[in-house]
Amino acid sequence: MVRLLLADDENMFRDALATLLGLQDDLEVVAQAASGAEAIAVVRSSEIDVAVLDLQMPGMDGIAVAETLLAMTPPVSCLIVTSHGRPGYLKRALELGVRGFLPKTASAGVLADAIRAVHTGGRYVDPELAADAIAAGANPLSAREADVLELAAEGAPVDEIAARAHLSPGTVRNYLSAAVAKTGANNRHEAVHLARDRGWI
Repeated sequence: MVRLLLADDENMFRDALATLLGLQDDLEVVAQAASGAEAIAVVRSSEIDVAVLDLQMPGMDGIAVAETLLAMTPPVSCLIVTSHGRPGYLKRALELGVRGFLPKTASAGVLADAIRAVHTGGRYVDPELAADAIAAGANPLSAREADVLELAAEGAPVDEIAARAHLSPGTVRNYLSAAVAKTGANNRHEAVHLARDRGWI
């Protein structure tokens, strides 16, 4: 029997999912959570084989929760379901060790198969999401450009970014200009949006 945690802040969706997965002979929903913090607390007090995590939850997103669960001893296998299937989210999740990623539009049967695959050490990534991630391409930003752009995402002025990155304001401006050019954006705010969407920062 595969013991499951379902974490989603949409109660109706979570309850419906629990009911559908409960119809499977080899799957058992042993715990539910409505937030990332609650999911982590539940895993610490229960025996969970696979955590099915919503990407967008209050406080912590599903990827941050997965990072915590995967660092536990023993690690908990994680699968993310989302209505926000952007390539950047998929890339971040896979880099952390998440083994399943699929949209909320998937059927209960597909989700059950994905859970089984993840539980046995395999992977399940929605083919359309995988194709979108491949199409998004490799990261054109250098590590320094990505760091500076991430600091710019918080809306900090150049002088503050320079202080936090231990760079001169002129160097920060150069990195930001390069990031804008490489992403094909019109300004740094658009560059941040594009880079996040594609999983580059």
